[in-house]
Amino acid sequence: MKRLKNLLALTLASVLLLTMAACGRAGSTASASAGAETTGAAAGAKTSVVYRTLDEIKKSGTINVGVFSDKNPFGYVDENGEYQGYDVYLANRIGQDLGVKVNFVSTEAANRIEYLQTGKVDIILANFTVTAERAEEVDFALPYMNVSLGIVSPESKAVTSLDNWNGSNQMIVISGTTAETYLTKTYPSIPLQKYDSYASAKNALENGNGVAWANDNTEVIAFARQNKGYTVGIPTLGSQDTIAPAVSKGNETLLKWINDEITSLGKEQFFHKDYEATLVDTYGSDYEDSLVVEGGATTATK
Repeated sequence: MKRLKNLLALTLASVLLLTMAACGRAGSTASASAGAETTGAAAGAKTSVVYRTLDEIKKSGTINVGVFSDKNPFGYVDENGEYQGYDVYLANRIGQDLGVKVNFVSTEAANRIEYLQTGKVDIILANFTVTAERAEEVDFALPYMNVSLGIVSPESKAVTSLDNWNGSNQMIVISGTTAETYLTKTYPSIPLQKYDSYASAKNALENGNGVAWANDNTEVIAFARQNKGYTVGIPTLGSQDTIAPAVSKGNETLLKWINDEITSLGKEQFFHKDYEATLVDTYGSDYEDSLVVEGGATTATK
């Protein structure tokens, strides 16, 4: 009898151990699965974007376009409360050809990508330079403008080359800009005089604190036109970048329509007309062909 009791006790203990082990394995599997779901949800929240397809936009009768409201002459609000500028001119044509009303949404440089990803806008037309990093988060359409670095200097001592630079001369740059990065890497022997703002860099050049100023070529071209006695001796420096419309990542129907539209507009020299209507007073006609991109081609001819 005693032997039978011991056998039953051993059997019961074995069953309990097996049950606990099974529960332990089940618990571990459940935890791993939950963890995977949490990670997936988090990743989905990070990469998920909200957008309206081309058909949905047409059906709604309105397209939401993100533009600057304070960056004259690309996007700004005039004294009558109306949006104006190079990007706005294009947005209005897109609305016309799409057959919908354009709803302008004021954006800032820092939230252009966010506005697309959250569905606040359908398109960004806010002087948006194409970069590899941005292309990972949004889809860029064909370009409509070229941009690069440029050098402005006094006409009396025009800087037309950075080769054989006099080591005692200083180049003015704004801290954190592509001009600072490019010169530090490509011309490390050129001493840089760094400022935190456009206004302070402008004052430094006017006061003779540096022999020249390196910045985006659109900025230095505008400066030379607005300030007598200065010239852009180097209108293009380093690699050439482009400005293009952007849509939410994966919005293929809208992206294709915009690309077809830009190609079609190029046939009528639309972007030269846009330039002459909105930018010529700021940049003049000398730089029109180097800045304008027609039909998505990076080399434009008038």
